[in-house]
Amino acid sequence: MERITVLLAEDHTIVREGLRALLDAQGDIEVVGEAQTGRQAVQLTKRLRPDVVVMDIAMPLLNGLEATRRILKAVPGTRVLILSGYSDDEYVRQAVLLGAAGYLVKQTSAASLALAVREIQKGHAFFSPSIADRARGFQEECPDGGRVRKRKKTALSSREVEVLQLIAEGKANKQVAAELGISVKTVEKHRQHLMRKLDLHDTAGLTRYAIAVGIIESRVQVTII
Repeated sequence: MERITVLLAEDHTIVREGLRALLDAQGDIEVVGEAQTGRQAVQLTKRLRPDVVVMDIAMPLLNGLEATRRILKAVPGTRVLILSGYSDDEYVRQAVLLGAAGYLVKQTSAASLALAVREIQKGHAFFSPSIADRARGFQEECPDGGRVRKRKKTALSSREVEVLQLIAEGKANKQVAAELGISVKTVEKHRQHLMRKLDLHDTAGLTRYAIAVGIIESRVQVTII
């Protein structure tokens, strides 16, 4: 029997190990890779081409929503299942509009996770009962059935999203430059463009914006003074 191949994208090692154990025990599911950052998830998906990516939203370096967008653009045959501790409308809406095939809250059971992997691999959508009605409503906003690849609330480029996330995570310009392999001067230009484009005037404003649109989850934010 051909098994469903899965890539796990989760930054907490103990959670990732638990998910691997749960899925590998199913018999018809095989975990073929693990990613600790959103950027790594994109790279591994391109290389391994799994049937399903189980994706957390709060991923370092590149958040799970942007990673989902890039994965579905680069490897359209792969399906993405969001597994998040948050069920806020904005996160669910963005995940659906970006093309995620399913969204589970982390309180879900092992049986539900395995069922979700199987269902979305077949081409079906799968959502936790607590968010199912909302998710289907958001799907109706998509002209192509939930496979929209763009953010509706922002006009940010992929690089601007990366810079914004790193700024919102509290990294200084020099650290952002090192993470992205660009110059500090280029980071400063991106920061200025972001503030002008979003009509914001300081780092705190950028951070609040990143949280509001789901670029980072509130639990990973730095203290805003």
